[in-house]
Amino acid sequence: MSMPKRTLLKVIVLGDSGVGKTSLMNQYVYKKFSQQYKSTIGADFVTKEVEIDGKPVTLQIWDTAGQERFQSLGAAFYRGADCCILVYDVNIAKSFETLQNWHDEFLNQVDPTDPDTFPFVLIGNKIDVDGGNSRVVCEKTAREWCASRENSMPYFETSAKEGYNVDDAFLCIAKTAILNQHEQDIYCQGIQESISDIEQTGRCAC
Repeated sequence: MSMPKRTLLKVIVLGDSGVGKTSLMNQYVYKKFSQQYKSTIGADFVTKEVEIDGKPVTLQIWDTAGQERFQSLGAAFYRGADCCILVYDVNIAKSFETLQNWHDEFLNQVDPTDPDTFPFVLIGNKIDVDGGNSRVVCEKTAREWCASRENSMPYFETSAKEGYNVDDAFLCIAKTAILNQHEQDIYCQGIQESISDIEQTGRCAC
């Protein structure tokens, strides 16, 4: 019996510097947390082998710099993305307020076939800080922001430090990316079939 074909999914993680992007990735992939992470320079990625609906999947998760001076490097790393994770710190209002900029800039750089349906997932991180007492962005506000998108995005609240909800968030991300990749495959197949029809008949069937 032949082994099922492994699916490769490219996931981009975006958000302001210090919101915990690297911590989330390392907690998910290595089950480790450190207070000593340095700011990401440019971009880096980690991989995780998972099984989704009985099929082997490799998640390639790209951690991008949150500093403005590195944002111009983004386009090269965004290409081929199957899903984008937006991350903010629930204790820092500015990191939530800049989400729209990250969202729009990503779409501008990637220029997907249908921007309205490209999959995003929002993560509100660091809910563990000060027992939740220093929180400034409430869950309701974040969920309303997600619901206001043309393509309403899933929302998760996490603690990279404690590992809370991290696995669930990335499982959703993997399934969302697979769905997007499947839809793109169908779209491309449709284009190829249309081209084939034109080549065979010598005219467009439209």
